[in-house]
Amino acid sequence: MQLTELRKELDATDEKIVRLFEKRMKTVRRVAEYKRENGLPVRDERREAEILSDRKSLADKEVQAYVEELFTCILGLSRSYQQYLAEREEQPVSGENGR
Repeated sequence: MQLTELRKELDATDEKIVRLFEKRMKTVRRVAEYKRENGLPVRDERREAEILSDRKSLADKEVQAYVEELFTCILGLSRSYQQYLAEREEQPVSGENGR
């Protein structure tokens, strides 16, 4: 197989990853709304530990450490997005003419 073909395969896989990440972040938005409505904190360390352990176990042994690193990053991005949404909700809404 040629490098060009391998890169096309990577590009196709990356496109799927982006679509799945968008889907995940839409669900994260709903989680953030639930947490806000129920007075729950953004971070749940116990849940994050469960996710890391579970996702790592889904992978082949050779890449488990990389999957753990990937999901550590994904969970950090999810927390960041939830925090952003929470802060955005706290912003006062301006009235007409910016008053």
